[in-house]
Amino acid sequence: MATVQEPQGGAIRTEMQDQEMENLDPREADRMEESRDERDSIQEEMITDSQIRDDTSKDDSGLEDDDSRPEATFRYEVPHISKLKETVLSPPCYIRNLPWKIMVMPRNTSPQQDRAPQKFLGFFLQCNGESESSSWSCNAVADLRLLSQKEGVEDFSRKIQHLFFSKENDWGFSHFMNWNEVLDPERGYCKDDTITLEVHVNAEAPHGVSWDSKKHTGFVGLKNQGATCYMNSLLQTLFFTNQLRKAVYKMPTESDDTQRSVALALQRVFYELQFSDRPVGTKKLTKSFGWETLDSFMQHDVQEFLRVLLDKLESKMKGTCVEGTVPRLFAGKMVSFIKCKHVDYTSSRAETFYDIQLSVKGKRNILESFKDYVATETLDGDNKYDAGEHGHQEAEKGVIFASFPPVLHLHLMRFQYDPVTDCSIKFNDRFEFYDKLDLNPYLQAPESSPATYTLHAVLVHSGDNHGGHYVVFINPKGDGRWCKFDDDVVSRCTKQEAIDYNFGGADEEGSLNIKQCTNAYMLVYIRDSTLRSVLQDTTERDIPRELVARLSEERRLEALKRKERNEAHLFMTVQLVTEDNFQGHQGFDLYDPEQGVSINLRIRKLATYQELTELIASTTRYNVDQFRIWPMAGRTNNTMRPKALDWEADLGKSVTDVADNCNPWTCFLELLPPDSGLSALPPFQQDRMVLLFFKYYDPTTRQIHYAGHHYALIKRPLADLVPILLQRAGLPPHTQLELYEEVKPGMIDTIEHIDKPLETILEELMDGDIICYQKYDPEIMGSQLGTVKKYFYDLLHRIEVTFCDKTNPLDVTGFTLSMSEDLGYDQVARLVGDRIGYPPNMLQFFKSQGQDTLY
Repeated sequence: MATVQEPQGGAIRTEMQDQEMENLDPREADRMEESRDERDSIQEEMITDSQIRDDTSKDDSGLEDDDSRPEATFRYEVPHISKLKETVLSPPCYIRNLPWKIMVMPRNTSPQQDRAPQKFLGFFLQCNGESESSSWSCNAVADLRLLSQKEGVEDFSRKIQHLFFSKENDWGFSHFMNWNEVLDPERGYCKDDTITLEVHVNAEAPHGVSWDSKKHTGFVGLKNQGATCYMNSLLQTLFFTNQLRKAVYKMPTESDDTQRSVALALQRVFYELQFSDRPVGTKKLTKSFGWETLDSFMQHDVQEFLRVLLDKLESKMKGTCVEGTVPRLFAGKMVSFIKCKHVDYTSSRAETFYDIQLSVKGKRNILESFKDYVATETLDGDNKYDAGEHGHQEAEKGVIFASFPPVLHLHLMRFQYDPVTDCSIKFNDRFEFYDKLDLNPYLQAPESSPATYTLHAVLVHSGDNHGGHYVVFINPKGDGRWCKFDDDVVSRCTKQEAIDYNFGGADEEGSLNIKQCTNAYMLVYIRDSTLRSVLQDTTERDIPRELVARLSEERRLEALKRKERNEAHLFMTVQLVTEDNFQGHQGFDLYDPEQGVSINLRIRKLATYQELTELIASTTRYNVDQFRIWPMAGRTNNTMRPKALDWEADLGKSVTDVADNCNPWTCFLELLPPDSGLSALPPFQQDRMVLLFFKYYDPTTRQIHYAGHHYALIKRPLADLVPILLQRAGLPPHTQLELYEEVKPGMIDTIEHIDKPLETILEELMDGDIICYQKYDPEIMGSQLGTVKKYFYDLLHRIEVTFCDKTNPLDVTGFTLSMSEDLGYDQVARLVGDRIGYPPNMLQFFKSQGQDTLY
């Protein structure tokens, strides 16, 4: 008999590697290898024939018979097997659009103390072996067979199940059969020194490769955006409840908030699922729910999520043409009752249900669960029922169904709380369900139409209670043509894959298709009498034009934003500040960057400076000779001031070069004043002039007033500018001024000797220097904040303090005053007294620990 081992990966290895691995279990030995040698030398003279035959299942599920088919059987004849020395590969057979090959080679074991070296036939299945991509994967089960050449001898076969990916693209058996047994004519597997190998592959749709779900199935999936658990499966289920989808489209959402409206977000997802050719995102929907983290979904099971969603839809539909759609589709009635055994007394209460929870533990199938659901409980002994005037009576307690809805949601209780471990556990017990379901035996009385149902969707979970993977199998038209929705990948599948493989429980004998932890947790049935109306066709004519227009505009804007993001590296932002930004600024420098800029422009980095000026001209409607660009440059003293460009020389340079690669690039845009009487800005002579800015300080109001800018001749005395300063401050001629240079925060220098040239009296004279001035008045200047220096000193040392009433425990917000940190206690008391209208000498302050709050 052939030696039996576990399936292995890594078929190609050296003799030395074989010796290193021979003492390990074959599975573990192969898994320890992270790479393989690519020695795929095919001995052409040894291959006389290769035969591929399609054994694709063609039942009523209508599966593909092309390269995208889910399963196929193919053969490979290996002649001159006794002379085989190297690994050989069969020609490819395409399944799920991936190339699959049979890989065969001789394998030798090293001698052991208790046994001689042996030789075996290595038999592997390879998937996508020549791909250079590292992101693909494909889950498959396969039957590897050595075909019998002798009548009366059965084929020798072994099964494998594996997730094929770039580092494990082959899987099989290094010791499939003893070499001598393969060659022994009596065994019946070799004839004329030729063996025939056969593989039957059943593969799921691959991930990470080009798989066109729309082409293969007519449907698209939902992107796996992480932390959404069961949501994708449930959304697909609701989408294919066509009558609900049509009603969702008709909900009025014209005035809904784009970010917060669940109804609008669901309309968007449904519309894109119906008309998009690519997987659809759900981030806007989860954001509208406020469930953007994994915890949100882990804290709510699928039943809670479904109820919350349907409640929101039902509320949104009230008062509209689709009001009542949710209860008409999903609501049934059940009656809870207590019936006395010995007296004629029954207590009952009718209840509406939107779903039913069925027990799985200890139940073999769905019918047993329904019988358990309607089973009665006897109330006797100490637990007798209080029947009022009849006293305590023996009674039967239970529920019976009064009506079943058109769409029946059944939640299988796979997950339950375990008080011993204080956590949720998952039951993987086998639990059978059927594509047809007769619920008439569980009705209180017959309904107008039979309560027979057709299975529409099977929601499946793989994993344990801590996590796993969610997929859904849907029968879109109720005709038995099933599809598997695995997040972004949609593929055709068989009825057996959709139903039988998801019962759960232990693997069937000889089957690798069923995983122990993979089973259904929710079923959706549709009543046969309403199947046509529930699954009615939904076309674009059923969607309000206003909604189509809104969603189309959203897609257009998103495509534009996506294009901008993709091209962002090609563009830069130019931020322009004007003198409007300087007006009213009470702080250091010319403006507060946090208050924003006047103009934002987006321009290609390789555009010329001249193209930038043309863009500014078209944006501002100023001629190019009516404005001048001054980049805002950072000085070594941490101030930001305008500086000059070589405007004519820079015209042909790229914007990014002129900006020294700054992005965004902030500039002061000097504009020709409308009341100047000029048609163009005056020329600026860089070697003779300097750009100065002026600020006027009024100590009576403690306010700074922006007083414009001026091109000053550097050789002329500052006194020449005094008339201009007086005019801009609105002061009478011959008013005496006190002048200061604003060098940086904390450094305000008094300017003396104004009769000397500018280049000698201003420190390191350069474009962007700021001169502050005020009216000379010794009395006012001696007061608090009476000078520019005092004002800026106070500004530098100003803090905000919050005051709360200590006698009022409810006063937790109080009021805030901005004040100098140099103020004394009496000064603070006067400020607070003035604020609250209370005598300063009657106030006492207490500091709150760790906060700038006084009580």
